[in-house]
Amino acid sequence: MFTKILIANRGEIACRVITSAQQLGIRCVAVYSDADQYAKHVQIADEAWHIGPPAAADSYLNIDRILEVAQQSGAEAIHPGYGFLSENPSFVDACKEAGIRFIGPSADAIRAMGLKDAAKQLMEQAGVPVVPGYHGEQQDPDFLAQQAQDIGYPVLIKARAGGGGKGMRLVEQAADFLSALASAQREAESSFGDGRVLIEKFITSPRHIEVQVFGDDHGNAVHLFERDCSLQRRHQKVIEEAPAPGMTDAMRQAMGDAAVRAARAVDYSGAGTVEFIVDGSEGLQPDRFWFMEMNTRLQVEHPVTEAITGIDLVAWQLRVASGQPLPQSQADISLRGHAFEARIYAEDAEKGFMPAIGTLSHLSFPAQCRVDSGVRQGDTVTPYYDPMIAKLTVHAEDRSQALNALRNALNDCHVDGCIANVGFLHRLASHAGFIAGEFDTGLIERDLDALIRVEQPDQRLTAIAAMASCGLLSQPTGDDAWETLSGWRQWSEAKQFTHLLWRDESITCQVVSHHSGEMVVSFDDNTLHVEVIDASADQYRLRCGDELLTMRVLQSERTVTLFREGQTHRFFLPDQLSDLDNAGVAENTILSPMPGKIVSVSVNPGDTLSEGDAVMVMEAMKMEHTLCAPRDGVVAEIPVTEGDQISEGTLMLRMETET
Repeated sequence: MFTKILIANRGEIACRVITSAQQLGIRCVAVYSDADQYAKHVQIADEAWHIGPPAAADSYLNIDRILEVAQQSGAEAIHPGYGFLSENPSFVDACKEAGIRFIGPSADAIRAMGLKDAAKQLMEQAGVPVVPGYHGEQQDPDFLAQQAQDIGYPVLIKARAGGGGKGMRLVEQAADFLSALASAQREAESSFGDGRVLIEKFITSPRHIEVQVFGDDHGNAVHLFERDCSLQRRHQKVIEEAPAPGMTDAMRQAMGDAAVRAARAVDYSGAGTVEFIVDGSEGLQPDRFWFMEMNTRLQVEHPVTEAITGIDLVAWQLRVASGQPLPQSQADISLRGHAFEARIYAEDAEKGFMPAIGTLSHLSFPAQCRVDSGVRQGDTVTPYYDPMIAKLTVHAEDRSQALNALRNALNDCHVDGCIANVGFLHRLASHAGFIAGEFDTGLIERDLDALIRVEQPDQRLTAIAAMASCGLLSQPTGDDAWETLSGWRQWSEAKQFTHLLWRDESITCQVVSHHSGEMVVSFDDNTLHVEVIDASADQYRLRCGDELLTMRVLQSERTVTLFREGQTHRFFLPDQLSDLDNAGVAENTILSPMPGKIVSVSVNPGDTLSEGDAVMVMEAMKMEHTLCAPRDGVVAEIPVTEGDQISEGTLMLRMETET
């Protein structure tokens, strides 16, 4: 076994690898960019080395610098995690040349599976079923358009290199093909340095089911059952589960055997995942699954497999890479219970899942589930890397119990300081189709409006936010009697008026504090009686009328945030001293929501637009984002051009002021 390894990654996966390695007595070397100097993975490693500026190309993708650190630190092996260099065969070759073991498959295996078209041809030879499509070298747009026509719409354009949904576009009609192709090629070139694509038939009721495989250097290969990853948005996984709902013994046997054949076809060693597209229109059937690709690394969603098998996959990676055979044979691996994983991201679901940045002023996770996270309260989500905050994994005896556990865990996951997708995940976990196990990869898109819609907080929650804004939820911090007199008046009841902003709506109410401790909150059309029954730190139990409510309430200088039943309700407190009227500014301008790069601009000054028209595409956090006109009108100014690097808040487009 190794005595020291280097983890060529960051965030939660670096923390995950460090945890298992240290449990095996292996010392861990972390690497970090300028942006990650104080990151969690740096703090928990045995030693840490600086490798460059924030941009991934200058740090976590800098092969020469990473190998230099490995040699200087005395690391015997490198674990790549996922993303970055994890599926780069040139990096594997460089490790071998430097005398350092790469914890993963051979460069030949990565190359064989790294190009989707060649991998499909190899799988056909190995007897693994593949989806009909075009996987050739000809990349002329008109030629590809004809191939799509021959295959039959809808089709899926996919980057031949890479994964993670990058460079992937669904095209449902011929008129949209060329623009979708150009966008997919740009994103593929940016993400993988290879703009070539393949075209596949799109299965209309698809399930995304993948099989975890493991091989060693002694000719052994096994599978560790399947994961269902059908809940996706923008081709990125959101909630994963194992085993797949509706899976039959015959189907599991067929998929497991096919996945092992795929691994053996490339003499695979280490952890890998064989991904299949499954036709779920008439239930899961052994003759209706097709190979999509093989990910030659550890998957983000590996914790659900660990939960149902009791196997530490990272520990297996370390053992296999050190030359040991697989710890168990296929007959020894058994399946127990059901598990879900939900990915908590800093992103705004309502704004097309736009990545968010900010400082995590509050971050708390439930005690009843597994949490994999690379950030802590007080850390900042930056624009340089993937905006994942954490992964929540739950496990129970059956799917129904596990799903209840997932919803309860999301109830108790509280993020403040930047926008997170917790509410969206809770609504998704409560979706009737998902609960029934009747879903496919299109579920989120079909029901997107309902899943991202944030209902306005009712007057009970607004009343509690108003009380917080008046300082009436504050608890005494000492023995001084005067500290207990918040809202107290000697001769009369204390009356306060407060103003709250919820989105663009201004809410005004009166809060009256009675000597008895009861508070009366009056709106224009209603009056509520509220009493604080119990408070501990920021956890409150309150009586509102005849109902008892329990929730967490957080307050900052400009916000009051309430967490209840999996939803986050954030009220803003207007700056009473400001005489600036910004009304109408958002209606006339588009400001950059984060730092990024302008990829394309599709309009010119003087053009007439309708609300929602696409005006430009920017790239940020490794993804393309389309920005749209805020209203009907005429373009007055476009201060940015293609290729510009811009900061958050940069003016990108201004429309003529309406008269």
